[in-house]
Amino acid sequence: TVIANLKWMVPDATKGQVEAAAKAAYAHEFITQMPKGYDSVIGDRGVKLSGGQRQRLALARMILQNPEIIILDEPTSALDAESESKVQEAITGFIKGKTVVVISHRASLLTDIQRVYLIQDGAITVVDRKG
Repeated sequence: TVIANLKWMVPDATKGQVEAAAKAAYAHEFITQMPKGYDSVIGDRGVKLSGGQRQRLALARMILQNPEIIILDEPTSALDAESESKVQEAITGFIKGKTVVVISHRASLLTDIQRVYLIQDGAITVVDRKG
């Protein structure tokens, strides 16, 4: 179910905490439109969900877990423009004050990043954005 998926890393989370994380990840709306809402079956590995929906559930799980260090590997790679915008907004709102490593080919994801390491042609270049 959706709720079991979201509570995977935080099994003691309350329904209110789960819903707050889903709202922060822009997932609550599509979840509540499903036949059984948070109790809807989504299948193994989310096979009944779109790429954008799976990404937003993954973000909701991360938000619920609230880690101090976050690694995001191509977090918007398979998304349409609308889903990418929502996922990017959710990420931007959540990462403040955290250590974040973002691996991305999309420069739009790097606007609020303090330091960018560019790997190109076997060389690493540091691009200091705010220092």
